[in-house]
Amino acid sequence: MKLEHKIIVDWVSEGASVLDLGCGDGELLSILVREKNVLAQGTEIDEQAIYKCVAKGLSVYHEDIDAGLSEHPDGSFDFVILSESLQQAKRPDFVVSEAVRVGKNLVVSFPNFGRYTVRFQILFSGKVPVTPALPYECYETPNLHFLSVSNFFDYCRMKKINVKKSVYVTDEKRVTFLPNLRAETGIFLLSRS
Repeated sequence: MKLEHKIIVDWVSEGASVLDLGCGDGELLSILVREKNVLAQGTEIDEQAIYKCVAKGLSVYHEDIDAGLSEHPDGSFDFVILSESLQQAKRPDFVVSEAVRVGKNLVVSFPNFGRYTVRFQILFSGKVPVTPALPYECYETPNLHFLSVSNFFDYCRMKKINVKKSVYVTDEKRVTFLPNLRAETGIFLLSRS
């Protein structure tokens, strides 16, 4: 299991209701069902990924997270997850506000654009960086927004979103010193203030 997934699984309560926004092929959602016996629901825009989810026995709906979650009442899920999908949203502020509305807890993870390797690639090559956490060339990337750990803390403070926990990883190891500079991925557990 990827370290990022292990951290998220550790945070999610046994038997919780979970909505995974942009669940991809359902890897994390199926781990949560197996390990934590969660009541799982996913949303995904890519039809091929949905077929993979259905083959795993997951309940996944074809939805665009940028359209909102109006069919879900406030606080209807114990956990809403945005694992590696927030940076692909067209309207990330709206997506986060909807996710924190329908979820009692929100888990967000994203590739850290503030990492030193990213900074060096931009500085020395003058090109959009390609790293393990940002593995796409500029002409094929699904990423629309590039976040850093520092940007995300500023955003949460501005929107009055409570950061309950945060963990940073690089090369499947935790980063504790200078995470905005050293981490490939930031993982956050949030709630409404």
